[in-house]
Amino acid sequence: MALRFGIDLGGSKIELLALDDSGRVLLRQRQPTPQGDYLGTVRAVGDLVKAAERALGQSGSVGVGMPGAESAVDDTIKNANSTCLIGKPLRTDLQALLQREVRLANDANCFALSEAIDGAGKGAEVVFGVILGTGVGGGIVVRQQALSGANHIAGEWGHNPLPLLEEEVLAPPRCYCGRFGCVETWLSGPALSGDHCRHGGGSLTAEAICAGAMAGNRACDQTLERYERRLAKALAQVVNILDPDVIVLGGGLSNIERLYHAVPRLWTARVFSDLIRTRLLRNVHGDSSGVRGAAWLWNEDRSD
Repeated sequence: MALRFGIDLGGSKIELLALDDSGRVLLRQRQPTPQGDYLGTVRAVGDLVKAAERALGQSGSVGVGMPGAESAVDDTIKNANSTCLIGKPLRTDLQALLQREVRLANDANCFALSEAIDGAGKGAEVVFGVILGTGVGGGIVVRQQALSGANHIAGEWGHNPLPLLEEEVLAPPRCYCGRFGCVETWLSGPALSGDHCRHGGGSLTAEAICAGAMAGNRACDQTLERYERRLAKALAQVVNILDPDVIVLGGGLSNIERLYHAVPRLWTARVFSDLIRTRLLRNVHGDSSGVRGAAWLWNEDRSD
């Protein structure tokens, strides 16, 4: 039996999942992420793997999903919201500690890979995975292979500008990346709350806005209508460029049921086709998709 360890390296927790060949979960462990401590984070990952191998009596492959990506210049970490990782040779250090090859991927790529292999996108040739949470991310999987891209940024739709801004009555917000009007500034959870407040609805969480809309609150319903329109515009661009079979939503905002009906209806006028077969689906594995996808990195054939 081949044993695959997946690691989800998050800002607040590190989670390990052990899978067998069939995708059955054999073990799950987690511990807090050492805050701001790069070497402590590397040691914590190593300790989780070693403890899991002792518990299962077997060694396994290691895949790690993390915020950010490896630089195409020197393989150090870039674009990570866990800033202690930036500029560090994470894969090299983990390989030295664990004495084996380690595969690293962006956490959105891991999410997309998990859902493509045995989740909502199972059996589809091209899957685009979307994270709608504190931030906005994306990953592309083709024939069960996650695409990294020449610059290691494949799927990063969250830092493209929202299209057709002339429809918006507000100035484009500034993004943490330094640009204005990025998709993330319109479609993240904090962006949804901010939009509600800017339109006079008060300070509410995304969850409260959804609850209010379900209870018939008109201001909350209008906020979600704006969100649906913006999501449809942003995903129509993805469909026009990538033409995926399936788009799978993940992250906290993926639990808004009305998105799956409203967004495909709204994107119809913006997709350059007379027939749209792309399906918009909710994830199957929920919060486990990222760590499962990290383990499934060892389902991929690589020449590097």
